[in-house]
Amino acid sequence: MDIESTLNAPDATRLNAQVEAFNASLSGSQTAKQELGKDDFLQILITQLQHQDPTKPMEDREFIAQMAQFSSLEQMTNMNRQFAELSAAIKSSLVTNLLGKKVEIFQGEQRIHGFVDAITAGLFPQVLVNGNYYDYDRISEVSE
Repeated sequence: MDIESTLNAPDATRLNAQVEAFNASLSGSQTAKQELGKDDFLQILITQLQHQDPTKPMEDREFIAQMAQFSSLEQMTNMNRQFAELSAAIKSSLVTNLLGKKVEIFQGEQRIHGFVDAITAGLFPQVLVNGNYYDYDRISEVSE
């Protein structure tokens, strides 16, 4: 749907100015988003509904298609969050199995060998080797 064809000239100009100002604010920040999120999608949908021509309302098919896209986006967001939680749970389970085992850890260019004396669980699990804690991700080798 071409939004500009349903707006009168002053409204189209105002909307284009708002879009340009929004885009300029994004490009000026260092953390500009590369993808649209669910809030962005809702904002676009609301803008379309506010600026549609009352004599030519959005067709039901278009509206239903956009709502289906929003629903899919919401489900993907939920799945992404659940996969992150599952990944953290698996990582915590794996780090538990290292207790008492000999490991090799890369710390910069240095290799550290020792036994795992303790562990910390959570999103970023760590292992205690030779009196120091190291990130689980730095472990390169595990042996009995």
